[in-house]
Amino acid sequence: MPPLDSHLTAWPELNQRHPCDALLLGNGASRALWKPFGYFSLFEHAQKVRSKGLGVSDQALFKALGSELFEPLLSTLNTTVRANAALAINSTAPLNRYYSIKEALIHAVRAVHVPWSVLPSRHLTAINQALRSYRSVYTSNYDLLLPWAVRQAPQGFAELFDEEGFFDVRRTHAEGTRVMHLHGGLHLLKLPDGSTRQRSAENAELLDGFAVNIPGEVPLFINEDRSEHKLRAIRSSDYLGWCLGQLAAERQGLCLLGQHLDASDEHLLEAIRQARPTHLAIAIRPLSEASIINQKQHFSERFADISGVSLHFFDSSTHPLGAAELAVEVPADFARRR
Repeated sequence: MPPLDSHLTAWPELNQRHPCDALLLGNGASRALWKPFGYFSLFEHAQKVRSKGLGVSDQALFKALGSELFEPLLSTLNTTVRANAALAINSTAPLNRYYSIKEALIHAVRAVHVPWSVLPSRHLTAINQALRSYRSVYTSNYDLLLPWAVRQAPQGFAELFDEEGFFDVRRTHAEGTRVMHLHGGLHLLKLPDGSTRQRSAENAELLDGFAVNIPGEVPLFINEDRSEHKLRAIRSSDYLGWCLGQLAAERQGLCLLGQHLDASDEHLLEAIRQARPTHLAIAIRPLSEASIINQKQHFSERFADISGVSLHFFDSSTHPLGAAELAVEVPADFARRR
């Protein structure tokens, strides 16, 4: 491998020479728009939320399962509640813990998510236009930026859910840009049988009421944890399993933006290794010359075992989804009013 330098190509130039028809977004892309998205762990936030955080009994359940994922724990409690009812077991403890944990989850999400009221529509329009240049868009983020942006002008985007809001694999060959949420999203719900439903609420309500669902449904998104735990949760969902399978089949150029692919996302890295795309266009934030070289080294090592795949690095700020003008100013009273 030749010595690495600090040069970064501008995205328009790189895309012209090495076009990508698929895009993989990570937390860095959301963080560029809204700084509070730079959280490390939603589970940690849920423990710190004032008055509505995870209680001692709630935290004990997470510890017992050896995971910090909300969706599997809520699903387990739902199953326990139904089993108790079928066996006429008079115990309210599982249901109480379910509502307690879900309430902590709601408040933790609202503590970091950009409010609909402060997000300019021109930002969503710009995101919508940028997404349209790809055949497939993958995101490991579970925030609402992409669902909100797609709703601005849905024509031209593939509809993967049926008229009742359920994921339908028969629709996956529909025309248009496919937007796939690898780790779920705040707009998605999981049913006990593993099927997935997309909520039809209005834009603002997607955030304010994301955890309001019918009995048996739980919010479908996989928060921070070890990669093997994420993969286990993905395999239990028809939609998430299909999305990861699509990433593992990407044979053409793939662009990575805001995606670090660290140890917690080893399953995504493995999917790319399996796909063996012709080339990878990797966005790097140019903080300093040393930082650029370090990031290049990181990705070169992560993809060293994929023979025949060329790596091309570009300045993330020159991509339409990394543009500085997309950044939303955080209101001074944001933390206080959450």
